[in-house]
Amino acid sequence: MSLAEITDRIQKAEIAAGREQGSTKLIAVSKVQPNARVESVLSEGHRLFGENKVQEAAGKWPDFREKFDGVSVHLLGPLQTNKARQAMELFEAIHSVDRPKLANTLARLAQELGHCPDLFVQVNTGEEPQKAGILPSDADAFIQTCRDLDLPVVGLMCIPPVEEEPSLHFALLAKIAARNGVEGLSMGMSGDFERAVALGATHVRVGSAIFGARDYG
Repeated sequence: MSLAEITDRIQKAEIAAGREQGSTKLIAVSKVQPNARVESVLSEGHRLFGENKVQEAAGKWPDFREKFDGVSVHLLGPLQTNKARQAMELFEAIHSVDRPKLANTLARLAQELGHCPDLFVQVNTGEEPQKAGILPSDADAFIQTCRDLDLPVVGLMCIPPVEEEPSLHFALLAKIAARNGVEGLSMGMSGDFERAVALGATHVRVGSAIFGARDYG
């Protein structure tokens, strides 16, 4: 699908859900994509991208930022505490705040650096043992912990289990966000972003549908 097609589908989903036009931001997930593909999407005018690894982003985005104005890059993948400082310099937002140790590290660095990216708390809505994220039952307390540390929590993020209906997980995330007064909802990927828009997503993460199949080499 072209970038224009995906944008059009998001707009139609917003209309169908009675949502304000433009209230859902499209994150083009550029992880493991050749630079030529990423540059092509930048040349079309898109400016919001997502990466999974700090190291990969560090090798890619400084050069692109020099060539293109207004680029915003969000970290979607898990963040190790020893990469937190680099992540805070590289990204406009981090979607994978998932444990107290990381929250404490980010808070310390925010004080030291005088700035902090927007933060999304990752919620493990499927309670999958192999997956990162705060359990739904612990989410309220963890969001409060982050706020007590003066961290800018702007939203929640989830990655539903592959074999389950994603709408159930999107609805759960929206419910947790609503009761905590959190507006951002990072949810929905290439196969289900329209369902996510219908349930209030403010950010959808679409990679393969824009760039084509990833080349993991």
